[in-house]
Amino acid sequence: MKAIYLEPTVGQYLLAHSTLPDELLDELAMETRELAGEQAIMQITPAQGGFLTMIAQIREARNAVEVGTFTGYSSICLARGLAPGGRLTCFDVSEEWTTVARRYWDEAGLADRIELRLGPAAIRLRELPADPPVDLAFIDADKPNYPVYYEILMSLLAPGGVILVDNTLGGGRVAQPKDRDEGVEALRDFNDMVASDPRTTSIMLPMADGLTMIRKN
Repeated sequence: MKAIYLEPTVGQYLLAHSTLPDELLDELAMETRELAGEQAIMQITPAQGGFLTMIAQIREARNAVEVGTFTGYSSICLARGLAPGGRLTCFDVSEEWTTVARRYWDEAGLADRIELRLGPAAIRLRELPADPPVDLAFIDADKPNYPVYYEILMSLLAPGGVILVDNTLGGGRVAQPKDRDEGVEALRDFNDMVASDPRTTSIMLPMADGLTMIRKN
């Protein structure tokens, strides 16, 4: 379990007392590890997957967006939580990894409610119409462009809509002032921007590598 801010035994206890992923998600996680090797760390954790599904259900999301799909674990979790008739639009630049995602969407019976748009999300997100507004968005992509994705999605988000952003703790490095790595600085700047945005309320959760939940006022 990728819960780097918890003692391993505590992380395992939390997972054991949460709804576990089903066989299909376990199979996808295993295949991702086999295909991607060290890159498999880009996949969200089972705890995050359950959280995405629950937030989609609570929000009763009908129009959801995902930026960064990889092999499809998070998109399956989001799509499973959509309200009847809901749609999920996914953005990614990799045809290779999203081919795996498409196969698992079919296996999960979700292909009819997920649309994939390949290409730079900073460009392709702007193609989304303002109506219907976005109810729920998940950002898990290249960190330097987080502010770009955030601002585009904020312009499309319904009042009360939610944006979830992954990896906002940057391995804990964002809390180390002496760490001046460019990527770490980009995450710090993004986190500061979100925390001071008067349009929203937000909370940063120590889930996996940090998951920030942002609600548009």
